[in-house]
Amino acid sequence: MPGANGTIDHAQLTLGNGMIMPGSARDDEYGKNFATPGEIGGAVTQNVYVLVPAIEEHYQRTRGGGAKIVSELVEQHYGGKLYACRDPEGYLWNFGSYDPWAAVPSA
Repeated sequence: MPGANGTIDHAQLTLGNGMIMPGSARDDEYGKNFATPGEIGGAVTQNVYVLVPAIEEHYQRTRGGGAKIVSELVEQHYGGKLYACRDPEGYLWNFGSYDPWAAVPSA
């Protein structure tokens, strides 16, 4: 969604029937409720995990695209692989192949 002066208000990222809508930092009434990690010493106040079945390919594209990898792709003891990176504003994103829904026993 385009914003004023060539900015982006938010993006709509979909995968299957799921959607996330990350938004840009902004200086208005709504925006005063937030700070980017870069503004507060790199700390984050959320933890996003995105399930990616083709995790090795996703990791290579992310690394090749210049993202700052903060945790390398590794096998997890509970199953699947996981890595973490930061976006240009410093937000932390976790991508993994572990599907918690598949691990839930059926009733």
